[in-house]
This record gives sequence, structure tokens and C-alpha cells, in this order.
Amino acid sequence: MPSAAYLKKIRPIQLIAIVFFTVSGGPYGLEQLLVYAGHHGALMLILITPLLWDVPAMLTVLELNSIMPVTGGYYRWVKFALGTKWGFYEGWWTWLYTFVDLAIYPVLFVQYASFFYPELIAYKIPICLTIIWLSAGLNVLGIVPVGRVSLFLGGAVLAPFIILFAIALYHHGGGLYIPSPSLKGVSFPSFGMALYTIMWNCLGWDNTTTYVEEVENPVRSYLISVFTAFALVLVIYLLVIWVSILSGISATALAQNGFPAVGAVFGGYWLGALIAAGGMASTLGIYAAVLLSVSRVPQAMAEDGLLPGRINILHSRFQTPYVSILICSAIVSLMILWTFADLIVIDVIVYGAGLSLEYLSLISLRIKLPDISRPFKIPLNIAGICLMLLLPVSVYFIALGGAFSSSAGMVKPAVFALAALLSAELMWRLLNLKRIIKQ
Repeated sequence: MPSAAYLKKIRPIQLIAIVFFTVSGGPYGLEQLLVYAGHHGALMLILITPLLWDVPAMLTVLELNSIMPVTGGYYRWVKFALGTKWGFYEGWWTWLYTFVDLAIYPVLFVQYASFFYPELIAYKIPICLTIIWLSAGLNVLGIVPVGRVSLFLGGAVLAPFIILFAIALYHHGGGLYIPSPSLKGVSFPSFGMALYTIMWNCLGWDNTTTYVEEVENPVRSYLISVFTAFALVLVIYLLVIWVSILSGISATALAQNGFPAVGAVFGGYWLGALIAAGGMASTLGIYAAVLLSVSRVPQAMAEDGLLPGRINILHSRFQTPYVSILICSAIVSLMILWTFADLIVIDVIVYGAGLSLEYLSLISLRIKLPDISRPFKIPLNIAGICLMLLLPVSVYFIALGGAFSSSAGMVKPAVFALAALLSAELMWRLLNLKRIIKQ
């Protein structure tokens, strides 16, 4: 049953923009890739990694969402398939990982804004807090304003790169160099960090389903929006790294100065400034879209008695979970002090654990309820699904092993991620002691 009588619903075109920002928001964040994988490995990994890491997740999300298109998305699927305890784990883990994820974007906003005013770096904390709380206000207004803003910001993100691609093709019209695919000379630690960089830049497909009851014709809308967003993400990532290689910029310079430096090579300061502005728009759009998704999870958990009922209070006018939005924003305000590299490692580790429960839910429902209505069904039997899911699991552990061997500094975020995962069991026991859980 619907969780609330939502006043307005969004259409597929707005959903595409929100999905795009939830899982990507443009290529910003890929700047380190050439350092890790080199010219010959970067394009190959951008093409292969999303196919192995994202496609199984997308298909899983679409099938489970077609079975249960309800507010709370992945939390409700896992609770239904694996039981209340694992549903709580799923909700708790994904709630925690999204706090980490959200903390990245205000910091990135400051970095791109410093292209225009370098002195802004000194005011990082107040600027980040301003972004966090303005986005909270936007989310309180509802999904339709978030969808409209995402659509506008999507244009602001894509337009500079379209101009960059056109100018780059014009300058290199006589012969376009495409590096031969190879990982020769790429160490295992660098390979792991390259995988992490790509994985982080295209995760979160399940997050887009937490507000499904606020979407018109959800099964069809998600099918169109998810595949459209995936194609858009893959094409943009491939083109921007390829153009960066064509520019002749060094991997170190790209990592330090970002894609505005590539724009300056081809078009001068004005194009670099346009791409920097796109980076600012990207971080704002991602933050608003991800906050939209995560705020619905504690709302759904509170409805089921797994969190205090006050979290489920809806705004009297906008019918949005404003208490949940405010709590999320307060926690993210405390997370912005972590470094970018640490946040990525924590993010992917905790996200992968939650995603694994969704994979188990898919298999469980195929076994227990083979005849349940599935408007979208992955065209594989159970054995085929298990083989498909080995692909993202393998990528996850290879990236994990490579990252851990890359630097002793990775131990700290890894321990934090482990503590975050273990905290689910602690919270579960506390909730049982307080008799909050309703069996």
C-alpha cells in the first residue's frame, strides 16, 4: 500500500534527470583515473567496469522494483524477501553509506568554485554547510521542485562537455587517436583504485527507487529512465576521458586541476570556466537528488516500527518527510571533514554490502515466489542470475584488495567502514531491548 498520499508526481523526463544525478551527475570525480590506469587502461576500464558492476545492479533493481514499487525501495524488498532483521540491516547500511556519499559533493563544489575565486578554499566549511541546508529546504518542498531543478542543472552539466567535444573533434578532425586497450604497467594497487574511481562514479541505481510512489507509471518510467541514464553516463565518461587524452594534458595536471584544465587547452579560459561552472551545477544536482532518495528510507523504516515514529512525520503542506530530511542534513554536516579519497573507499565498501542483500533478495524471491507478478523480469533462470551476480561481486573484491594494498592510509577508512557495517547489529539489539520493533 502507498505510504502517503503524495500531492504531485514526476514524469519520466524529470526522473531521467534525477536518476542521472543520483548515479553520476557528469564525469566530475574521474580526474584521478589517468593517474591510476594510464591512457591505455582508462578507456578500457570505463567501458568494461560499468557493464560488470552496473548492469547486474540495474537489472536487479528493475525486477525487484516491478514486484514491489513502494516507498523505501530496497529496504522494503530486502525486508520482504529476507526478513525484518536483514531489512533493518539494508536500511541502516544504505542510510550510513549515503551520508558518506553526500559529504563528498559540497567539498567538490568548493573545489570547482575555487577556479573563479581561489580564496574560497579558506571558507570551505561555511560554504559546505550552506549547500547542505539549502538543499534540505529544496527537498522539503517536494520531489517535483527537485525534479525541475535537476532537469535545469542537467543541462548546465552537459552543455559545457558538448561544446568541449565539438571543439576537440574540430581540432583533431584530421586524425583521431584512440589508445590501444592495455593494462600493461598498471600495478595491482593502481588497478584497484582505478576500479574504485569508476565504481564510485556510477553507483546508486537502487537509491532511485525509494520514492517510487511519487513517480507516474513507475514500472515503465523506471525502465525508460534507468537505461537512458546509463547510456548517457557511459557515453559521457568515455568521451571526456578520450578528449582528455587528446588534449595532451598530463595525468598529474588533470588530477590536480580537473576537467576545466582540459577545457582551457581546447578553448581557453572561457571554456575552462564553463566546465568549472558545470562542476558546481553537478555537485548541487547530485546532492539534492541523493538527499531525496535517502530521506525516504528512514521514513519507511519508521512506518514499520524500526525507527522512532517521529522520523515519519510529514510536512503538513508539502507531504514530505521533513524530519528525516533535517536529520540527514545534520549528520552530513559532520561528515564533510573526511578527505575525498577516504570517503570514496568508505562509500563503496558499505554500498557493496547493502547491494549484496538486494542480490540475495532477488534470488530468494525467484525461489520462494516464482509465480509472483513481475512486470519486468530478467531473462535468466536462477543459475544464470547467480552467474550474472558473480560479476559485480568479483569486481567489488578485486577493487577492495587493490585499494588495501595501495597505501597504509587506506586502513583508517576501511576500519571506519567495517565499524559502520557492524553498527547495524548493535542498533538491532538496542531496538529489540527498547521494544520498538513490531513483529
